[in-house]
Amino acid sequence: MAIAAASPPPTATEDNVRLLLPGFLSPETCKELEFVHRSCGTAGYRPSVVSTSLPHLAATGCGHLLLPFVPIRERLRDAVESFFSCHFDLFVEFTGLVSWCKGSSIGWHSDDNKPYLRQRAFTAVCYLNNHGKDFKGGLLKFQDGEPSTVIPVAGDAVIYTADNRNVHCVDEVTEGERLTLTLWFTRDSSFDEDPKLLSFLSQTSLSYEPADQNSYIPLPASDNMYWFSYDQSGFDIRCARIHILGFSFRASSDEDSKSTSGAPADDPIELLGKPLRIGRADDVFGKIFANSLHALQVVQFYYWKAPELAARRNQTTGGSETVCYPTIQVQQSSGMELPLPCNHGLAQTIFGSYSNVDSVIEWDDVVLALAMWENYSEELKRKLSIFLPNWLSNGTIFVLDPSEPTQVCGEGN
Repeated sequence: MAIAAASPPPTATEDNVRLLLPGFLSPETCKELEFVHRSCGTAGYRPSVVSTSLPHLAATGCGHLLLPFVPIRERLRDAVESFFSCHFDLFVEFTGLVSWCKGSSIGWHSDDNKPYLRQRAFTAVCYLNNHGKDFKGGLLKFQDGEPSTVIPVAGDAVIYTADNRNVHCVDEVTEGERLTLTLWFTRDSSFDEDPKLLSFLSQTSLSYEPADQNSYIPLPASDNMYWFSYDQSGFDIRCARIHILGFSFRASSDEDSKSTSGAPADDPIELLGKPLRIGRADDVFGKIFANSLHALQVVQFYYWKAPELAARRNQTTGGSETVCYPTIQVQQSSGMELPLPCNHGLAQTIFGSYSNVDSVIEWDDVVLALAMWENYSEELKRKLSIFLPNWLSNGTIFVLDPSEPTQVCGEGN
């Protein structure tokens, strides 16, 4: 969860109500947040948008994936409080990852332009990928003041007031997927998102004891949350994400394949919440995943860590290191693909092509990625089990050192 260091921002003036912070997030942090979003995201609040909110993570058994956000939220709040001279006065109203996909845009507006948004005081947007390389269009433009246009660069952040001093728009995304981390800050404590998050976390199988084995397996939300509608067509986001990476969901056994082949037309999508496998061309990975999100997280993790996996494989080939792979059989079969409704052509058009997808994969690397994902998830769950009592005691989420003994802190953070 490395985060790039940033110099203290200058102080805002009446004529200077926004600030660009280059390199605010490290490249590795951008990739980690991309992994979280592309393995957990659901249909968004606007057409052609996919979103991942922190309450959604907590409610779907992925509360441990909140941890990468915690230091970022604190640093952004510090930057906003310093630049706008409102020290110790702000609460985080919303934290979320957002994809602006092909066809998405928003016209001129301020972020507090609705009666139910009046509590918003400041906005922070962090870019997780690059304009021109990963997507086209999607420039952030302001009606007045400087900078008047922000070209998204991975790691950069922009902070600004949410009122009519920063009326802005986002140009239509014409290709690819524009990834952002967006936060809104408020001075009204009744809109603080932390109490709601803590309530979710305390109710979703988290305890103060070490996490149970496999308790990090994600639990899908209702199927309609993953349905991406577009004109008269659409697709399931989980199917689309796995398909664009060259995989498909397969039945967990040949018997399951036979039983699902005759499933009613309105039922197949429910198979995504049941045990399944993944395949690629005629290869079927032997691991049975608890559900589609479980499989999708492992595949997305594989692509996040692909350079590291390839480097370890090359070191092994050169004789400088030995990598022990768990034994998971890869078999050949062409009759096990689940009969899932998904307009793959539309999904390719909306999401575009991922630049790091290879036509050939190493199944041994997938096996290693699975083990690494489990270790990554177990470690986050362990840290969360340490942090949660302190967070609940203080009623707020804040950075803690996991190496220090757990203790009940006083009020504040």
